[in-house]
Amino acid sequence: MKTGFLIDMDGVIYRGSELIPGADQFIDVLIRQDIPFLFLTNNSQRTRRDVQTKLHRMGIFVEESHVFTCAMATARFLAKLKPNGTAYIIGEGGLLQAMHQNGFSIVDHSPDFVVVGEGRTITLNALESAVDMILGGAKLIATNLDPSCPTKNGTRPGCGATVAYLEAVTGRKAFSVGKPSPIMMRAARKELKLATSQTVMVGDTMETDILGGVQMGYRTVLTLSGGTNKEDLGQFAYGPDVIVDSIAELCDVSEFVQSSLPVGNREDDTVTNFAAWAAANA
Repeated sequence: MKTGFLIDMDGVIYRGSELIPGADQFIDVLIRQDIPFLFLTNNSQRTRRDVQTKLHRMGIFVEESHVFTCAMATARFLAKLKPNGTAYIIGEGGLLQAMHQNGFSIVDHSPDFVVVGEGRTITLNALESAVDMILGGAKLIATNLDPSCPTKNGTRPGCGATVAYLEAVTGRKAFSVGKPSPIMMRAARKELKLATSQTVMVGDTMETDILGGVQMGYRTVLTLSGGTNKEDLGQFAYGPDVIVDSIAELCDVSEFVQSSLPVGNREDDTVTNFAAWAAANA
């Protein structure tokens, strides 16, 4: 069966600016064997080109098309919901570019949406403006609900922390598009033109990567090279299909898929070519 991979980045491919051993070999095998894959990130700060450049500097030579961010998923979702809409943005370049590329205008009053991503320069003035807009009718959208972001110097507040502030002040709940939302998980699979049974999610975080994969019916691989330890697994009512110490254990991709992964459940597959399906079932 054809197999493709959705791959988390921080904690799976690298930690901060340090490449996790074996990650470059794994990606090289996927490229050489023409196995479809996407890097999935809940970080909305960087554009896909920025992410590509970071990976290149680490020795992983991929195309921009191999990167799929929560900013992209959010912008595409909102463009379908409100074509040529307007948004007030709390975030940085990756989110701003994604919104512009999907037909949105960025405004500072009366927006259709207040869209929140990661940001290192968020001010109280920006938050106060967002509160006024939300109370005035703008919909609150989160690119993700991750409460914190790991950095080389420790931990800093994430998008989820900013969203929690706005929710508490306004009494409105945000709608989140990033992992583990089915919106981002489904969009990434469709980007690769894979069926559900053909899709494997590789990540280091139970609450986002593995939960998102389980909810979508994907096969899931948890790496212990990031934020999750084996001792943590008892806290969850769900679990991954496979646990590995690091992505280095996946370098022999064919052997791993055949011997370690369960077979994908084709009963979970959705129609990938509706015209052909309609003709066959007319």
